Amino acid sequence: MSEAPTPIRVLVCDDQALVRTGYVTIFSAQPDMEVVGEAENGHEAVRAARELRPDVVVMDIRMPLLDGIEATRQLAGPEAGGGPKVLVVTTFNVDAHVYDALRAGASGFLLKDAPPLELVNGIRTVARGEALLAPAVTRHLIGHFARHLRPAAATGAAGQDVVRALTPRELEVFRLIAEGSSNAEIAAALFITPETVKTYVSRILAKLGLRDRVQAVVLAHRAGLVPGAQ
Repeated sequence: MSEAPTPIRVLVCDDQALVRTGYVTIFSAQPDMEVVGEAENGHEAVRAARELRPDVVVMDIRMPLLDGIEATRQLAGPEAGGGPKVLVVTTFNVDAHVYDALRAGASGFLLKDAPPLELVNGIRTVARGEALLAPAVTRHLIGHFARHLRPAAATGAAGQDVVRALTPRELEVFRLIAEGSSNAEIAAALFITPETVKTYVSRILAKLGLRDRVQAVVLAHRAGLVPGAQ
């Protein structure tokens, strides 16, 4: 008889007690998840993550003392080295810093009004080491924060570097990733199989030295390689 898989260890970070209680209730009901702790501000989030060593931190952005962006950077940024995955759960209506959180090292994000199933599947996705960048949310992000995604100083050289590194077909896939297309949508657009898309995505990330699709979106927009994102 095979042993049950080790549950995903989850840390819940939000300054609203009611929100934390809701998350804990939802996640604890999953057979493959274990909520190991809660935090109500960024300082507590960093401390708890380092002590409890969760697999995934569900992170709000707007929290007192230390916001979720800086907490994410300390836990999952370039200097963190082997920290937990961070899933940002936020709302576009009041939050203008989602893009900054992704650059800080978050593995993905969802909106706070996402259905419970989408939240738990989001945790599973980032726990597997994949980026969670839901196509519809990505398109919303691109439209809402377009002015932040193309700093003029970064556009020319970065764009040339990407074009030189990728084949024309890889560049097509790269642009579609940045526009928020899913693997299935890319496959349909380019008349190839989803398995072929996965191969292209892996090759693109490796060539550009990117961790995941989140970083691919950031690079594509900074490099000015997405039509209409100006």
